[in-house]
Amino acid sequence: MPTSSASAVWEGGLKAGRVHFKAGSASFEADYSFRTRFEGAQGTNPEELMAAAHAACFSMALSAGLEKDGSPATRITTKASCTIDKVGEGFKITKMRLEVWGKVPGLDQAGFAKAAEAAKKGCPVSGALQGNVQLEMDAKLE
Repeated sequence: MPTSSASAVWEGGLKAGRVHFKAGSASFEADYSFRTRFEGAQGTNPEELMAAAHAACFSMALSAGLEKDGSPATRITTKASCTIDKVGEGFKITKMRLEVWGKVPGLDQAGFAKAAEAAKKGCPVSGALQGNVQLEMDAKLE
């Protein structure tokens, strides 16, 4: 199995500095700063990247599970929201919330919810977060 990588370079002090990061595949790169991470300034941050990774991984896991169970989806849409909070003297990612909508012909809401729960447990990104971050999910058929 492949190992994925990325690199980052931070320049300057904590509040005035910035980091430039890029994917090892060269498919994306961006900058972020203290302001984009903790003060809501326009731009990305590690939590947004984690949310994107979780949304993509979960959608793929759910699609695979539905197909394996004989109910392939025509569309899975997932929004992931990653929360960082001040905890003690530092910061901690405390919650990841998944909101998922599926278009799955022939499947009822109960079946979709069951498949989504299984995907939440089986998704590799969920697995990396479980036991350390509160995972919430709301799954609905379109």
